[in-house]
Amino acid sequence: MNWIILIVGGLFEVGFTYSLGQARESQGNSSYLWYTIFVICLFASMGLLMKATQTLPLGTAYAVWTGIGAVGSVLMGILVFKEPATFWRIFFVTTLIASIIGLKVVSNH
Repeated sequence: MNWIILIVGGLFEVGFTYSLGQARESQGNSSYLWYTIFVICLFASMGLLMKATQTLPLGTAYAVWTGIGAVGSVLMGILVFKEPATFWRIFFVTTLIASIIGLKVVSNH
C-alpha cells in the first residue's frame, strides 16, 4: 500500500510542476488559481512522501518519489509545454525509469 501512496505522491509532484508552468503562462487572477493549485499539490506530495517513508526505506522512497516527479515533469514539458524531445532527453528519461523500477525490484518492502 505504501508503494501506491508513494506513486500518488510522485504524481502530485508532477501536478505542482504543471501548475507552476500554467501559472507562469497565465495572467491576472488565473495565475493566482494556478499558484494555489501548486501549493495544494506541493503539500499533498510532501505529505504522501512522509506517509510512505513510515515503512519504506527513506533513501529508496525519496529516490522513487523524485524520479517520478522528474520523469513526469520532463514528459509534461515535452507534451504540454512544447519543450524539445531530443534523443538525449528521451534516453536519460528512459534510464531514469529503469532506475526507478530497479529500486522497486531490489527493495525489501
